[in-house]
Amino acid sequence: MQQDKPFIIVIVGPTGVGKTELSIKLAKEINGEVISGDSMQVYKGMDIGTAKISVPEMEGITHHMLDILMPDETFSAYDFKTRAQQLISEITARGNVPIIVGGTGLYIQSLIYDYAFQDETITETKANEVEQRLTELEALNNHDLHEYLKSFDPASAEAIHPNNRKRVVRAIQYYLKTEKLLSERKKVQQFTENYDTLLLGMEMTRETLYERINKRVDIMLRDGLLEEVQQLVDKGYEECQSMQAIGYKEIIPVVKGSVSLEEGTEKLKQHSRNYAKRQMTWFKNKMNVHWLDKEKQSLFSIFDEISVLIQKRRR
Repeated sequence: MQQDKPFIIVIVGPTGVGKTELSIKLAKEINGEVISGDSMQVYKGMDIGTAKISVPEMEGITHHMLDILMPDETFSAYDFKTRAQQLISEITARGNVPIIVGGTGLYIQSLIYDYAFQDETITETKANEVEQRLTELEALNNHDLHEYLKSFDPASAEAIHPNNRKRVVRAIQYYLKTEKLLSERKKVQQFTENYDTLLLGMEMTRETLYERINKRVDIMLRDGLLEEVQQLVDKGYEECQSMQAIGYKEIIPVVKGSVSLEEGTEKLKQHSRNYAKRQMTWFKNKMNVHWLDKEKQSLFSIFDEISVLIQKRRR
């Protein structure tokens, strides 16, 4: 562990994968304090739809960056970075370890990398067009798919083996989304020199993750998501940018009576699954993550693996 730099642990992964559970166990073992890296959990009154951790679930672990703004206030990656840097200094000064936990890739990236990143967000219409084209390309065998990539990005095709279908598809997807070549994109190379960073990621198969997400939406509705959204609408927050977040934009029409609960629920599940997929694409493409398989490993074995990684840094 580099003594002149604060040691921080960052846990990323898609929504619903189990980051919170791991962070609590880890914080207990290493005197950690958690900094939320979620763009929506900063807002007061937006608890159920953001899957915000409750006080009992914290199990006595100090959490930061929760409930710090009203829903009509703005919050950016720059704001997150500024606040998180201050919190890291304060936590480290107390002799504790900052643990940043979240799924908002842009926020995490702004904090731990020296990287001039580009905004690759696209409209929902464009996203649907990309998904449609990728679906069409699924019929191609590995060789033909690789030839398609070579037709517009020969440098990437040269660097990726035809049988590595996942990477070939990723390069094609990047081009379809951005109309730029993956081979020309500035890659993330170095963590910022400000911190000694251990970047961990939680993952599982898409099928299992989607099942967990669907179940979590049902639990949110059971726990009062409709009532939460109604209260926010009643307080005049309906038109705020925060209410365009997944978990709220799908339910507003339900509480206003223009969409059925069934339709709103299905849209929420679909949007949550799509978001999880985009999160994984971001983390896999842009971050140097040490991945932990939640499905193949028990929480105990995951923690043992993390302990080894921490011990290596202390030698």
